[in-house]
Amino acid sequence: MQKDTENIKKEIAVLEEEMNQGNFWDDKVKAQATIKKIASLKDELLGSEKYDKGNAILSILSGAGGDDAEDFSAMLFRMYMKYIEKKGWNVSLLHENKNDLGGYRNISVEIVGKDAYGTLKNESGVHRLVRISPFNAKSLRHTSFALVEVVPKLQKDDTAIVIPPEDLRIEFSKAGGPGGQNVNKRETAVRLIHIPTNMSVHVTTERSQEQNREKAIEILKGKLFKKREDDKLKEKAGLSSTKTTEIEWGSQIRSYVLHPYKMVKDHRTNVEVRDVDAVLLNGRIDEFIEAERDL
Repeated sequence: MQKDTENIKKEIAVLEEEMNQGNFWDDKVKAQATIKKIASLKDELLGSEKYDKGNAILSILSGAGGDDAEDFSAMLFRMYMKYIEKKGWNVSLLHENKNDLGGYRNISVEIVGKDAYGTLKNESGVHRLVRISPFNAKSLRHTSFALVEVVPKLQKDDTAIVIPPEDLRIEFSKAGGPGGQNVNKRETAVRLIHIPTNMSVHVTTERSQEQNREKAIEILKGKLFKKREDDKLKEKAGLSSTKTTEIEWGSQIRSYVLHPYKMVKDHRTNVEVRDVDAVLLNGRIDEFIEAERDL
């Protein structure tokens, strides 16, 4: 029989009080079991869609394809910015790594708006571009890949995911900025590495080291939450949770074809849009997102 809401809340409160004790991490095995129990109770209380109405972190990482792939990452970023603008959401830059041609090796932004995560979460996956390469003197057809990752924005004190201090490695560096401003002279940029999973988060845009660190922890919690939810889905489907997504042929969720014909196709829902410019230049991805809601 399912526990009633009040009893679940009381049990969560008792366990969270245990977490606040100074000796909580003395017994790591017990501490991890307590954290897992809290997460399970909160899932039971709130459902697995508890973050859907909240904010999101969107990251784009270029994959196979060199300059073309990094240019494709920039194309995807502009597409999402157009869509986000139409939704009336706000965006703040967390980190970017640009090449000399205006493409992105990787970029991460925070999206603040109602239903941001729930709306965009199924955009996560490998995206594929087929076109005549503007970077090839012979004008050959080229295939590029980029990984889109959307995770929920979790607060630093959110106990759905708790990260033991010994599971983190923290690196500091100088944050890049235009014109040699003072931001370049202090090590304010933060890179967090989650040792058990080797996940990393890089935040450079806040003014202080501590602000960047707190933001990085929030993002890392979101990535770990998304991984946990994905692992649950894989387990139900009988797939290995250790299998990683390669940013290459065969793993794409959506293809953007500009040559020899024009079409954008989602391979999960089979939704097709012939007006490629409307998608890539104007952010018309509503048809894909609506179809994804049933995934």
